[in-house]
Amino acid sequence: MHAMTRTYSGNGAKELMDALEKHKAEVEKLIRSVKGFVSYSLVRTASGGFSVSIYQDKAGTEESSRIARDWIANNARNTGVSAPSISEGAVLLHLK
Repeated sequence: MHAMTRTYSGNGAKELMDALEKHKAEVEKLIRSVKGFVSYSLVRTASGGFSVSIYQDKAGTEESSRIARDWIANNARNTGVSAPSISEGAVLLHLK
């Protein structure tokens, strides 16, 4: 399995989290549609938020990232949020 975190902070990050929360059902449908989906979490923080995407392989996390970028460009461009800080790697332990 492969995981990716996308951290949004700074200008527009809180507004982006508001938009994502408002469109949770749409976001869920998009994220689940990516081949190899394992799990996804979206977390609000004091300065914005972050997502954790886990897929069967790196191709899934990369597709998830592309979908997130496109969704923001089409639905939350007016927030002015900067590109996220991304961390990714192989999953060593996954608990449910």
